Amino acid sequence: MADLIAITMKINGEPVSATIEPRQTIADFLRSTMGLTGTHLGCEHGVCGACTIRLNDVTVRGCLTFAVQCDGMEVETIEGASESGRISDLQENFVSRNALQCGFCTPGMVLSADELLADNADPSREEIREHLSGNYCRCTGYQSIIDAIETTAKQRHERLGDE
Repeated sequence: MADLIAITMKINGEPVSATIEPRQTIADFLRSTMGLTGTHLGCEHGVCGACTIRLNDVTVRGCLTFAVQCDGMEVETIEGASESGRISDLQENFVSRNALQCGFCTPGMVLSADELLADNADPSREEIREHLSGNYCRCTGYQSIIDAIETTAKQRHERLGDE
């Protein structure tokens, strides 16, 4: 057995300390140790985007990031983003635009979309496609996902225009 390493981090705003094997990914740590199962494991090669999380406000692939790399950092999962209410409009539009079917890719899609909309409040459909190019969905055909993100951007723009 490998030597264990002590780590501390904030996960969804809560301080966490643990002793782990150095080879454990943050995705495995979140799922198995923390019980945060919204971070899915798909390809485990960083290609599908199902394991997307935010690390210090930047999306990363949880299957390619070791938990020890997150020592002293802030980790946000789909559960944390949902509980904050920050993405509720995006989630509602994913439902209303039928942008989820099996739901396996949805957490990664939503976190990636949230990052895009934080950086670009009015993305074109092409910009949405480009930003989501690292997130695979085998059910929806992507058009409904793009529609949901575009709808959210327009609604946010209208809300901000009213203020």
